[in-house]
Amino acid sequence: MQTLRCVACAIVTSISLVFPAIADTTRSTSNDPRAATQAVAALLGADTNAMAALPDQTLAPRKPVVAQKAKAPAFRPDAAWLATQPVAKGGADWACLTKAIYFEARGETLAGQFAVAEVIVNRAVSGLYPRSVCGVVGQRGGGGCQFSYVCDGRADTMRDGEATRIAGKIAAAMLGGAPRTLTNGATHFHTRAVRPGWAHRFPRTAVIGAHLFYRQPGARPTVAVN
Repeated sequence: MQTLRCVACAIVTSISLVFPAIADTTRSTSNDPRAATQAVAALLGADTNAMAALPDQTLAPRKPVVAQKAKAPAFRPDAAWLATQPVAKGGADWACLTKAIYFEARGETLAGQFAVAEVIVNRAVSGLYPRSVCGVVGQRGGGGCQFSYVCDGRADTMRDGEATRIAGKIAAAMLGGAPRTLTNGATHFHTRAVRPGWAHRFPRTAVIGAHLFYRQPGARPTVAVN
């Protein structure tokens, strides 16, 4: 019995070094080793109760933060929107449309250049003209060309680097599905300085800068290029 008491005293002494509060509790009751065990259990129980009292969201694993993808800016035919577009490049239709914008409208505002591009793309989907941009731009007939720069006898060299860059971005945007809403489905245009024969037969749809725009009767609604 004496040995058991010594063991109990040793246990209490050890606990008092680590947990003073527990040692005080055991001294004030008895030297029964079960008292020390009960005190430790009480302390652990308090910790368990404290954990249980925490809100569920405190204990729940945190979800990783996922970066939100920035939305692309809404299309606008202006310099601010065009500046958000990547460096333009593409295939044959892109090259043909870039050249047409450059030679037919580089002196116009950006809206005017977009409008000329609309006419060319609208023709390609109209069912009345070749189904490719290059086919539309290069079309000949009636002793001339649909677009004057094609058969004016001059070299089609785009010497203005900035105008070429802008025309390329506009061409890429139009072929990439940008809205074609500036000209209300126009398939024709001319400058204010001329008055072609078809101008009095086709309904006028828009006036943008130096160009007047018209839609040829029978043209399909404007849809994406194939």
